Amino acid sequence: MKIEIHHTCEDFNSYRAARVKSLFNCEAGYRFDLAAELPVEDPAWGVGLIVGPSGSGKTSLGREIFGAGAFWEPEDWPHDQPIIDAIAATSDFNAVTAALAGVGLGDVPAWLRPYTVLSNGEKFRANLARVICEAPARVVIDEFTSVVDRQIAKVGAFAFAKAWKRLHKKGGNQCVLLSCHYDIIEWTEPDWVFDVATGKFTGRGLWRRPRIELEIWQTDWRYWPLFEPHHYLRLPRPPASCCYVGTVDGEPVVHLAMTSKATGRGKAEARNCRFVVMPEWQGAGVGLAFMNAVCQMQLEGKGRLQGRKVTTLATTSHPGLAAAFRRDPKWRQISCNLYGANKVRSRDSIARTSTSDQVVGATGFGGHFRAVQGFRYYG
Repeated sequence: MKIEIHHTCEDFNSYRAARVKSLFNCEAGYRFDLAAELPVEDPAWGVGLIVGPSGSGKTSLGREIFGAGAFWEPEDWPHDQPIIDAIAATSDFNAVTAALAGVGLGDVPAWLRPYTVLSNGEKFRANLARVICEAPARVVIDEFTSVVDRQIAKVGAFAFAKAWKRLHKKGGNQCVLLSCHYDIIEWTEPDWVFDVATGKFTGRGLWRRPRIELEIWQTDWRYWPLFEPHHYLRLPRPPASCCYVGTVDGEPVVHLAMTSKATGRGKAEARNCRFVVMPEWQGAGVGLAFMNAVCQMQLEGKGRLQGRKVTTLATTSHPGLAAAFRRDPKWRQISCNLYGANKVRSRDSIARTSTSDQVVGATGFGGHFRAVQGFRYYG
């Protein structure tokens, strides 16, 4: 499809306007022309990217591709609802949490805040989650990644494109991204790119996301204060545990604690907890890759129980992480408690201890009401 854009305005002849024309030999400031050949009518593409400097015509091209009504304008976020309620209120809960995690906003406390109080990076990803949940057949997103730092921009672009491509594969949805930043091209892995500055069109298959080199360190709890604000539970540190930290270029990006659990007859297995991926890296795929590598260490006898080859047990309430475990053939689901723990044992324990002469006050097994799913790593 050939697109031609011709914009004009009044040709001003004031003193200053005339002097600018004379000084800079600029006689065509009142006219803007742009032509592009884009594969808009081809249903095979899912993500297109138009890049170029400000004022080069990206927005005008976007309007011509799908029409002005296709532009994404996230201006109706409610001020009195957390984003978990505001995003696709009539959709399935799991679909919303999957979209939030899928675009890299896996920081659960942020789900409980209204849009207006989120950081720019969180707002960026919340908007992308809304687009994924609402799943318009044709959409144009202007100023893509313009208001966030470049690390969040690149990882966010990758996470969104990956989620959108699943929509395209399922229903043929198409999205055009408009951006003045060239550093997201490889991370987005679009089906096509048009550079407005040069007029160059490049087709599919020529971009690959940069390789991420993740180093894994076994350590103690010294790095936990960096990650703790982003963990959705506030619990004491498990005793007799060690920690693993993953770094990229020396920067801590992911954390996991590992303890052990007796399984009877002198046997044991590892148990992981305190799993956190830094917000600017959520959605890049480093989290599960890191966890699998650490769990493989336990399976090979190089981990928490040196010399003992053990499987690893993981429990989580995070729907996104549970879904990732189910998709990974290295993990098998072993439990699914979606309605809270059985309180009979707790009730009986409290009754016994409260009548004991040796115990002051009632104590007993606590349990919890979180929906917890259990998985085991088999490698």
